Amino acid sequence: MAGNDTLFGKIIRREIPASIVYEDDEVLGFLDTAPQAPVHVLFIPKHEAIPTLDDLQPEQAQLVGRLVLAAAAHARAQGLAEDGYRVVINCRADAGQTVFHLHLHLLAGAALGRFGTPE
Repeated sequence: MAGNDTLFGKIIRREIPASIVYEDDEVLGFLDTAPQAPVHVLFIPKHEAIPTLDDLQPEQAQLVGRLVLAAAAHARAQGLAEDGYRVVINCRADAGQTVFHLHLHLLAGAALGRFGTPE
């Protein structure tokens, strides 16, 4: 993680506070400070600072699987799986990415509807 000076790198190093709701050896999950749903948790890799999904290399494919599995495990543990949840990875600014450290959004807790049209 050396050299990751993003907001998420600082959260991983506990330099700034976050409401951590999930952690294992590879993944950290914490509440989004600007939630887009009643439940909005961000899942990030703890040991690799990959800026965007586009920067992911084939040998790092397992990392995305770990993020997805962590989000699904958290959703089940919180009783969200039965009603449903959404997982999203934004790639670059036009898609809504604001922190350039690969992360997955878990959204749940209400009917989310279909994806809308571009702004």
